[in-house]
Amino acid sequence: MAATTTPPDAGAVPPEAIIERFDRVERIAHWLNASLFGVVMLTGSILYIGQLSVLFGNREIVRTLHVYCGLAIPVAFLIAYSPRWGRALRRDFARINRWSQDDKRWFRTLGRDRNVRLGKFNAGQKLNAAFVVAAALVMVGTGSIMKWFEPFPVDVRTGATFVHDWFAFFIWISVLGHIWFAFADSEALRGMWRGTVTARWAKAHRPRWYEETTGDHGDLTE
Repeated sequence: MAATTTPPDAGAVPPEAIIERFDRVERIAHWLNASLFGVVMLTGSILYIGQLSVLFGNREIVRTLHVYCGLAIPVAFLIAYSPRWGRALRRDFARINRWSQDDKRWFRTLGRDRNVRLGKFNAGQKLNAAFVVAAALVMVGTGSIMKWFEPFPVDVRTGATFVHDWFAFFIWISVLGHIWFAFADSEALRGMWRGTVTARWAKAHRPRWYEETTGDHGDLTE
């Protein structure tokens, strides 16, 4: 069934109506970056853990994959964010950068406050997205120093290695947490896989975004 967005002032929306959550560009960008992050995390683990390095053999190939997949992450994002394709992605980044009082209440209660009215993303998703973008930039910067180290003094190289290792640790925590929460809500996962969710899910979990998208401020049609 094709995704449809009910125009504003269209009245109540059937519970099983399909609402577009992410467009094709956003989904491709997400899964491409997820794949690149997966390769970078796996190859980084191989380079860092001696036993894995021995198991996988050719360390130089692993290092090359690690470096160039890492450099590809911001490039892929910038292409998706470009004016030609990234209208929906830019709109979602604007949402991520805005924190409402409901977001702050959600964060303080860790999502336990059922009276919080969320927009398209909850505070945890916003914080995670901000961290991943910042961490990717830090990792590219420190990783470049580690790869092309000749122009840099020893203390800069040492600091870059230290920061790179610690950010890698926190990225692992962030990504594993993201995967855990994604699988805990199958419809939210479908939203990133197929791009759509039901009106029932949107109204229950993201009421402000539901109202913004459909123009429906009343009850769902039964």
